[in-house]
Amino acid sequence: MCQLLGMNCAEKTDFCFSFSGFRMRGGQSDKHSDGWGIGIYEGRGLRTFVDTLPAAESPIAEMIGHYPIKTLNMIAHIRYATQGSKDDLANVHPFQRELWGIQFSFCHNGDVQKFGSGVLDHPLLGKTASEYGFGCGKTFHPVGDTDSESLFCAILNALRAEYGEVPPTLPQLYKTIQSLCEEIIEGEEDSAILNFLMGCGEFTLLAYSWPGSRPGSAVWNGLFYTIRQPPFTTAELADIDYKVDFSTVTTEQDRVAVITTKPLTTNETWIEMKRGELLMFDKGLPYADIRGCALVEREGRGLCSKLKADTNLNTVKVATMVGKAIDVDPILIPTKVCSLTRRLSSNSLSQLDEETIS
Repeated sequence: MCQLLGMNCAEKTDFCFSFSGFRMRGGQSDKHSDGWGIGIYEGRGLRTFVDTLPAAESPIAEMIGHYPIKTLNMIAHIRYATQGSKDDLANVHPFQRELWGIQFSFCHNGDVQKFGSGVLDHPLLGKTASEYGFGCGKTFHPVGDTDSESLFCAILNALRAEYGEVPPTLPQLYKTIQSLCEEIIEGEEDSAILNFLMGCGEFTLLAYSWPGSRPGSAVWNGLFYTIRQPPFTTAELADIDYKVDFSTVTTEQDRVAVITTKPLTTNETWIEMKRGELLMFDKGLPYADIRGCALVEREGRGLCSKLKADTNLNTVKVATMVGKAIDVDPILIPTKVCSLTRRLSSNSLSQLDEETIS
């Protein structure tokens, strides 16, 4: 199967070290030789490179490995084709789409049969069916032939159906993605393998793991992560003879989370994600529940969008009113309240009463 790499950082950092080892798995130290791709967030922009050549041989990958692009958030993928032509660039991860003025990116490792290329009608997740009349007006459609891209589009369509024109808070996003993942796995708990990384703009990286092995294979497909932070030490790559003493090239403010299919280094502590676990990474730290996501939201590091700025004031007003009434952190107020604010003008906020909110 494919392999994934993600990095999420407290300070802008280049990924040359980790990517140099990772790309060797694309045809040299491992057999994932059916293309590769990388998505690098730079502010609101997303710089992407994809290639059908093996990552270990690609001149573009060679250049990227020596080009110190600094970022807070990135994902990369090396492909072992199981669905869709290996020679078609449309099938190479990461995939990207714009939603709410935010660049989302996605790469996946696994098998989800219900989204396979041989299935004519892929499931509609979340509220997509009710909002779009059983899919007639879906916004996002796959270009290529992989289950991965079809899955990505289904997730984005469900987010669009759930939140309309206004992006959710991070707690809301986390809760919805967790629910969608459960829906995707339902009925295929014993056979599905679902590991993905989803970049959600400049700051936020989501990682989900439902690990497993394909029939007849001893290869385990999951996700592992490590946190590089002070005091920094020397890290040694597993796939090539290359090591870096990070204490000589970092500051006290640096912290980097590295997420990958198999540990990249031989002398760092790697944590395997649990089955069904969803982690949100911000500033190089993992958050495993909505309260952790709320802390990040309060720091002003939620989904960055011009659309959100236009409606945020009304949402905060209503959420604060309800939060005071029921003694709950306003950021954790249910989606229903935030959906309500989208239908209200600022003049009508004063007319809200308990019956309207309940």
